[in-house]
Amino acid sequence: MIEEKGIEPLAVRVTELEMTAAPKQSLPVPVNIQTAIMRVPEIPLPFYRFLYLQVGRRWSWVDRLRLSDAELAAILHDKRNSVTVLYVNGAPAGFFELLQVDEDNVELSHFGMFERALGLGLGKWFLLQTLYAAWNSNPKVVRVSTNTLDHPRALQLYQRFGFSPVSTHDATVQPLSDEELLALARSL
Repeated sequence: MIEEKGIEPLAVRVTELEMTAAPKQSLPVPVNIQTAIMRVPEIPLPFYRFLYLQVGRRWSWVDRLRLSDAELAAILHDKRNSVTVLYVNGAPAGFFELLQVDEDNVELSHFGMFERALGLGLGKWFLLQTLYAAWNSNPKVVRVSTNTLDHPRALQLYQRFGFSPVSTHDATVQPLSDEELLALARSL
């Protein structure tokens, strides 16, 4: 882990969760909002970084922002990985990323919405669409992890939709330095 001068690492509590049965509920799309959900095969790296930064900025997502183009492309363009974008009223508003670890296991690697999409009543509906996509390959288990820097209701929401905590551990997150933020801004 990179530790920058003057920037203290953030202590977090990570909760690993598993879901062993597909969701059985359905939720209507909120009214008076145009939505689209589109999978993005071979996602362009600058577009992915834009999505990741827009969703993850508030929650201190940094890992993917520190990867080189080659490292990020290797992850994103792996045939087992998929990125799907939520559009609201014609503009990107969130995304989810799934990794088909093997025949029996799917990992929900990333899930979230842009700040402009929060409060529109889309969060639960979008998570349910994400779970439908995760269960599309008929795995035995869908996994996700969250931590104490995530949305305050993330853990509760995952549990409401059928995930159960299986483990917890402590970790640290090293915030981006000013130099890293500047380099990132130049690359977008």
